[in-house]
Amino acid sequence: MKTFIIAEAGVNHNGSLDLAKKLVRAAVEAGADAIKFQTFQAGQLVSRHAAKADYQKETTEAAESQLEMLKGLELSHHDHVALIEECRSAGITFLSTPFDMPSLRLLAETFNLKTLKISSGDLTNLPLLYYAGRSGANIILSTGMSTLGEIEDALGALAFSYLDSGEAPSLTAFRQAYCLPAGQAVLQEKVTLLHCTTEYPAPYEEVHLNKMLTLRQAFGLKTGYSDHTVGTEIPIAAVTLGAQLIEKHFTLDKTMIGPDHKASMEPGELSAMIQQIRNVERAMGNSVKIPTASEFRNVSPARKSIVAAKPIAKGETFSEENLTVKRPGHGLSPGVYWDLLGKKAERDYDSDDLII
Repeated sequence: MKTFIIAEAGVNHNGSLDLAKKLVRAAVEAGADAIKFQTFQAGQLVSRHAAKADYQKETTEAAESQLEMLKGLELSHHDHVALIEECRSAGITFLSTPFDMPSLRLLAETFNLKTLKISSGDLTNLPLLYYAGRSGANIILSTGMSTLGEIEDALGALAFSYLDSGEAPSLTAFRQAYCLPAGQAVLQEKVTLLHCTTEYPAPYEEVHLNKMLTLRQAFGLKTGYSDHTVGTEIPIAAVTLGAQLIEKHFTLDKTMIGPDHKASMEPGELSAMIQQIRNVERAMGNSVKIPTASEFRNVSPARKSIVAAKPIAKGETFSEENLTVKRPGHGLSPGVYWDLLGKKAERDYDSDDLII
C-alpha cells in the first residue's frame, strides 16, 4: 500500500505568492503527493484579544498580536487561483485547511475541492464540520488535543451532514447519525483520521504513536499521522504501523521569520523522508512466510547437509565420529542426522562427501 504524503506548506510562504509557488515546486521535486496550504481570513479566525501560542511567541515578533501575525499570512482569492493552477501544471494535488466559514465556502464552493483538511483546532468546531460535510468533500481530520468522545462528536457532525436527512442539526442528531449503519458507512468512505500531537516541535515522548492504532480500532476508519517532531524517524515509524497518510511541515529555510519555519523540514530533508518511506513500503511486503526468489538462490550455499567427517567404508556403521554437518545445503537435511546413526553405509565415502 502506498502512503499518501502531504507536504504541509501551511503559512511558510510568509504571505508571498512567489514563495508559495517555490514551495509547490520543492514539494514536487521531493516526491510528495500533495501540498497543503492554510486558508483563512484573520479577522474571522481570531479576535483581537487572542494571544499567540508559546511557540509562535518564540518565532515571531513578541509585540505583535496573533491577529496582526495572521493578517500578514493570508492568501488572497487571486493567490489561491494561481496556486491551484501551479499545482495542476506541476502534477501535484492542491489541498488547504479552511479555518473559518468564508474560507470553507471559498475552497468547497468556489474552487470545488474534493478533499478538505480540518485542523485539530477545529475538531470541536461542529458548525464548521457540519458545513464541510454538506459540501460532500472527503475530510482529513486531525485529532490533536482531543479525547475519543470529542472525536466521536466530530464524526457525528460529519455523518449527519453527509446523510442530509433534512432534520435540523443538533448534537443529539449528530450522535444519532454516528450510530446509524448508513452513518458508519459514509464515514468509512469519506473520512481519514490523523493522529497528531499539537506542539511545535512535538517532544518525542509526547507523540504516542500507539494512539494512531487506538483511532483505527475505535472508529474503523482510514488513519494516518500528522507529524510535528524534528527529523524523519517518527513518520517512518508511523508508516510501519500502517499509516495511510503522512503530513509533514516543510519550508524552504528553517531560519526564516515566521511561526512554523523552525519546526518544519527543508526540501532536502523532505525528499529524504519520502524516499525512506517508499523504501519502507517496499520492504513491508506481505505477511506470507515463504522464501523469496533471492532466498531460493541462497539455500544451497547458506544451509548445511550431512557429510562424512572422515573416510567411511561401505558397510561401516554411521556414528557421531564419522558424520558431521557442513555446507552446502543440497544434500540430506541435518534433521535426519539421528536417523542415520547405527545404519550401515551403502557405499564408500571420502571426507566431506555428501551422505546420500
